[in-house]
Amino acid sequence: MLRLSFGRTPNCYTALALPNSRDDEFPNDLPPLAPGLYIVATPIGNLEDITLRALRVLRQANLIACEDTRHTQKLLNHFDIKTPTQSYHQHNEAARAQELVKRIASGERVALVSDAGMPGISDPGERLIRVAIERGLNVVAIPGASALVTALVASGLPADKFRFIGFLPARSGERRSVLESLASFTETLVFYEAPHRISDMLHDLETTFGPDRRVVIARELTKMHEEFLRGNVSEVSAELTRRAANKGEITVIVAGKPETQETQRPERSLAQRMHQLMTTESLAEKNALKQAAREFGLSKSEAYREWQRGKKQGTGYGGNKRTGYREQGIGNREPKKKEM
Repeated sequence: MLRLSFGRTPNCYTALALPNSRDDEFPNDLPPLAPGLYIVATPIGNLEDITLRALRVLRQANLIACEDTRHTQKLLNHFDIKTPTQSYHQHNEAARAQELVKRIASGERVALVSDAGMPGISDPGERLIRVAIERGLNVVAIPGASALVTALVASGLPADKFRFIGFLPARSGERRSVLESLASFTETLVFYEAPHRISDMLHDLETTFGPDRRVVIARELTKMHEEFLRGNVSEVSAELTRRAANKGEITVIVAGKPETQETQRPERSLAQRMHQLMTTESLAEKNALKQAAREFGLSKSEAYREWQRGKKQGTGYGGNKRTGYREQGIGNREPKKKEM
């Protein structure tokens, strides 16, 4: 059953503050931050999700390196933070990382932020963090809001084991290849996707994972129009297709492959089933492979690779203990002896 849930996010306030840390005031006698790189999480929509520690770091830093200075400036203005900013994004991070590391090495405090959430998670930051660590500099993470965790815990899907994938390739062929490599994973999968690609992504997901895999779409998290769309992949895909447009940042949570499917796999090998489909049912190799993949709970690419391995090893139609079959010209023939 397809389920929709959405609504206005209620006001909420932090009830517990760290000693000497307040939202609106930091006493002058507080010791300054130690020199280093501070990785600061920022709200993913609702400004009330900023932490007191993040506010203190942003105020006391010498510089804030941000993905988009204009976007971050709105956050700083809201909290009356005067710290200067400098751009740090995917197009300048190689050169800018070296500049920032030099400043940190000279004793400055640099705060790194992204447009929303935690820097380095599908956002710029990894290169700067790595270079700072390699130089032996102080690196401190300031935790906070994250679309990944927020969507996962509210999805209703298992959260004890999960795999974060992030953004899939934009091209359908490459996207399907990645999805096929994930189809047999039993843990919950978490993706980020752009609004204009979500329908294509769900179409490829249905093709590779099947129409009944459970999926949750989390949209506009922590904002006024927050929405969770729950159902199997075919239901959710149909619902989004009916809409005129899909807007807002989207997190996609996909249930892992049920572990029971592993125990339901037929005792015979894929090669045996392929042989049966192609001989007794007269199916072409392509159609036989498609059906065998579905019966064995494999993606088409996984089934194809297993089938090809069998053929290369002389076992495509059997010729060994796995199949009990042998094809003329492919079986295990003895090599010709060289004439003396």
